[in-house]
Amino acid sequence: MTQSVVVQVGQCGNQVGCRFWDLALREHAHVNKKGLYDEALGSFFRNVDSRKCDGEAHVVGGRIQHLKARAVLVDMEEGVVNEILQGPLREMFDSTQLLTDVSGSGNNWAVGHMTYGSAYREQIVDKLRKAAEHCDCLQCFFLIHSMGGGTGSGLGTKVLSLLEEEFPEVCRIVTSIYPSAEDDVVTSPYNSILAMRELTEHADCVLPVENQSLVDIVKKIKHMSHSGKPGTVIRRESAIISGQGGLIGAEKPFDAMNNIVANLLLNITSSARFEGSLNMDLNEIAMNLVPFPRLHYLVPSLTPLYTLADVSVPSRRLDQMFSDAFSKEHQLIRADPKHSLYLACALMVRGNVQVSDLRRNIERLKPSLPFVSWNQEGWKTGLCSVPPVGHSHSLLALANNTCVKTTFMELRERFTKLYRKKAHLHHYLHVEGMEQSHFSEALSSLSSLIEEYQQLDATKGRLMPGAPRLRIAR
Repeated sequence: MTQSVVVQVGQCGNQVGCRFWDLALREHAHVNKKGLYDEALGSFFRNVDSRKCDGEAHVVGGRIQHLKARAVLVDMEEGVVNEILQGPLREMFDSTQLLTDVSGSGNNWAVGHMTYGSAYREQIVDKLRKAAEHCDCLQCFFLIHSMGGGTGSGLGTKVLSLLEEEFPEVCRIVTSIYPSAEDDVVTSPYNSILAMRELTEHADCVLPVENQSLVDIVKKIKHMSHSGKPGTVIRRESAIISGQGGLIGAEKPFDAMNNIVANLLLNITSSARFEGSLNMDLNEIAMNLVPFPRLHYLVPSLTPLYTLADVSVPSRRLDQMFSDAFSKEHQLIRADPKHSLYLACALMVRGNVQVSDLRRNIERLKPSLPFVSWNQEGWKTGLCSVPPVGHSHSLLALANNTCVKTTFMELRERFTKLYRKKAHLHHYLHVEGMEQSHFSEALSSLSSLIEEYQQLDATKGRLMPGAPRLRIAR
């Protein structure tokens, strides 16, 4: 039995993580009616009640009790972590899993990475080690953070480098939330570009999620649910629809957005948490989808994004679900993969779907998807028999596609506008250990990454004589 640990850093990382734990518990309680502590639960939870040596974990109020999440929660503002500790998930975490401060990072990557990274290094490593020690066979670290603020981008990427240092053999999958162009944090382009260099150097896989894509998806769902047209009423208990989850107080505007990211994590971890006829090992994601070590940014798309309440409306055909997974509307970044090059693609399906359905749809879609010449069969598939609560089936597609360069080019443009004027630079350079060379090196790293994607696009993946050779991942 393998286990994974979720590391949540910063306000966004902890809110998304909290929602993931809430929905994961709901899924396990839905399937595990007797509340027994089994292998499925053991993958992301541990049983801490010594009186329950037989592994029994009672279901109380829809929740399986006597469990602790395999998680480490880090934030330099204690607000969100305190909310979690006062909410319905409070029993899931104890002091050995938490690390907070009161002052925050002031939306400054350097404060998070340099100041707090140095001050809390030993405590972070200690908490990561304790979480690892509770695992019989540690398979993967999932890091959740945002790119635009200070703690998520700065301390989040510091934690990532510590994971590589302390656990070099354990896979590191990072979910990174990218700011929109209208982000209210004026320094978010600096924070994002500085964080990008760390992600490129230290992650095995990065799942980039754009705030603007989440906003667009939530707007579309709300528009549908309020249109009143026959066949557009959305079922309220559908897992994709937001609720407060494990937080206290009224629902906040960004809860629905966090919910979509939590569902991305539910789908990617489903094979580790439940049985399936074609389960995908988490290590296989990096091994099969990352042919070049730096090009490890995987575009996620989720379908369905809602469940229709009117049962008299015929459910969407299975084939439509596969088509949706390759459309812009279901992607969590704003880009068009069909006009770019696929290096590889994973399809992670949940529910009552047959292997034959999976193969038939891949063959149907293949002609419209431009794959690199040397990896025409670059498909990885997973089938988990348990669908998300409120759905009959679902699909997560992870595409290693050169279209991510659009997001990175927009980010570079916003960074350059600020950096050309040296705007707000002094806030960073006042931080001990931070130098202006960090900015130029981060920009150079990103430009090099963009160039590698452009090179693949220009040659349709064929290596041309004299072209710089991309290193194949081993």
